[in-house]
Amino acid sequence: MSEKKKFTLEYEIRSSPRILYTFLVEPNGLSQWFADDVTVKDQLYTFTWDGEPQKAKLVINKENKLVRFKFVDDDPAAYFEMEILQDDLTNDVALGITDFAPEELIAERKLIWDNQIDYLISTLGA
Repeated sequence: MSEKKKFTLEYEIRSSPRILYTFLVEPNGLSQWFADDVTVKDQLYTFTWDGEPQKAKLVINKENKLVRFKFVDDDPAAYFEMEILQDDLTNDVALGITDFAPEELIAERKLIWDNQIDYLISTLGA
């Protein structure tokens, strides 16, 4: 597998940072849009997709601002981060995504994020 490259995405989301944050950090919120099932124990999250569990550690958690997860069996430099961005003037809210993937898989990974964020927006009713 080739070296993973960092990429970032940004999505406009009509939600308050406080409500959006619960969907980024709470297992119940995450399982509504991000993974089929999410459990957490001692800051270790288990995300399950199509019956395949993947464990990730919550390495940064800033309330109503930012969460960063690191998959335990992944490249040590890789992580995925979801940052709530709010415009000071307009109060518009956006969700910034930082993720890592091999160069040849970045386009595919972006499509996956697009789909996940669509689920999130519909879940929020935004």
